[in-house]
Amino acid sequence: MDDHSRPGSPGSATVGAELRAESRTEMLSTALVGVLAFALASGSWQWFSTYLGVTLLALILAFVRPPVPLAGARPAYVRALTAYSLVIGLCVAMAVAPAMQRWEWFFPMPGTRTKCAHLGSYAALHAQAVLGGLAGQDGAALAYAQSDRSELAVNDCLASTTTLWLPVYALAAALLAALGAWLMSRRGASRETVGEL
Repeated sequence: MDDHSRPGSPGSATVGAELRAESRTEMLSTALVGVLAFALASGSWQWFSTYLGVTLLALILAFVRPPVPLAGARPAYVRALTAYSLVIGLCVAMAVAPAMQRWEWFFPMPGTRTKCAHLGSYAALHAQAVLGGLAGQDGAALAYAQSDRSELAVNDCLASTTTLWLPVYALAAALLAALGAWLMSRRGASRETVGEL
């Protein structure tokens, strides 16, 4: 084993610092993309959000190493682990948002779904009141307008409730990611200890 690969050697410290800086840059880039995707999401959550979340998650898991605890650098490890897990939580939240909005078994919110259905009915009645003059000319167009307004109102209502609950799902995913990364680092440290014996 050469000097650059020994944990205490200056070469190993330089390589470790470069890897941490590179990993930090990748994490910040991914977090920025996730935040921009959240900011640009308007109205109801669409399945493209799932695609974005899964893609960012795949990039993180493929190219960003989970933080590794270093001797005497516990605060830095905690900061790195927190950032790593929060970005993973953000990606998971983006991925599951459309499913939460559309699948009752995944996210029941029974009271909210009932209220949103009432809002949809109100939007249909409002469309009929505004466009009632079209009924004699084109009843199909009026029916389509009512259905469209109703669907938009229901989707926006469900999307706003979904957005309120997303931080809970994101935090749960972040905690699981942090726990998994910590367990992996412990397992790696125990293997190194056994290897040295």
